[in-house]
Amino acid sequence: MRSIKPYIRSKNYLKWKRIILISIFCSAIILSFLVYFYVVYKSNAINKILQEQKTDQKEKDDAVFFLNRGNEYLNKFDYDRDIANYTKAIEINPRFAEAYKNRGFAYYRKGDYDRAIADYNKAIEINPRDAEAYNNRGNAHYRKGDYDRAIADYTKAIEINPKFDVAYYNRGVAYHNKGDYDRAIADYNKAIEINPRFAEAYYNRGLAYYNKGDYDRAIADYTKAIEINPRYDLAYCGRGLAYYNKGDYDRAIADYTKAIEINPRYAIAYYNRGLAYHNKGDYDRAISDFQTACDLGIKDACELTKSISQKINKNK
Repeated sequence: MRSIKPYIRSKNYLKWKRIILISIFCSAIILSFLVYFYVVYKSNAINKILQEQKTDQKEKDDAVFFLNRGNEYLNKFDYDRDIANYTKAIEINPRFAEAYKNRGFAYYRKGDYDRAIADYNKAIEINPRDAEAYNNRGNAHYRKGDYDRAIADYTKAIEINPKFDVAYYNRGVAYHNKGDYDRAIADYNKAIEINPRFAEAYYNRGLAYYNKGDYDRAIADYTKAIEINPRYDLAYCGRGLAYYNKGDYDRAIADYTKAIEINPRYAIAYYNRGLAYHNKGDYDRAISDFQTACDLGIKDACELTKSISQKINKNK
């Protein structure tokens, strides 16, 4: 029977085994280092991104801080400090459309319409869908007497926001000042449809009807404006003028008196009441009102005071 010899590993086998084990061990160590360095690299990259995000957020927060502080000064009518804070917000975040828009409004309030327009231009460049920026730029063009550009901006604001009652109203005012009363009325109608409590829209529609000679519709609109705002001195004066042109001097006087009660320095109300008194033959009261209107700066009232007084003296 053939005997089986036990299997004895050679020395070379043991030597290669040790080499393989050492190689595996070294590879594991190298791999560990590679994983470590990769993790460190990724962590640093992530930390850098997070840090940049934090920095960006901090800058945005700082810009918002100056924006809000600017808004506080705007509410206090301190336009220079207001502008300084909006400018700081823009320096921190040059793409801050809201800061440009608000600074534009501050310039507008100061009467610097060119700078206001420049800021609104920038706000629109950054955010072309900002209806308010178009509306505000329209106001600046309007103040410069450029009604066509104003109308173009109001129209763009309406395209962006078809429910923008103020833009319809403002465009109506621009058409009104161009003498296009029908288009003005159409825009006032739309503003009132969107906002039935828009007293100024009723007042201006009444004024447009008055300019068209439709005194009854004018009176109806002035009355509605007064219902919404019982302290609306302009509406009382406007309704008084419509009654005056209808020959109803007593109602005209009552409305002028109410306007004066609300605003004791309302020069044109004194002047118009003086005319109504004069047409009623009440010259003493007429002279008194014309003199007050004269003192408040209406030169025609000064001339009427003199001429009526001279007539009265001649008849004595």
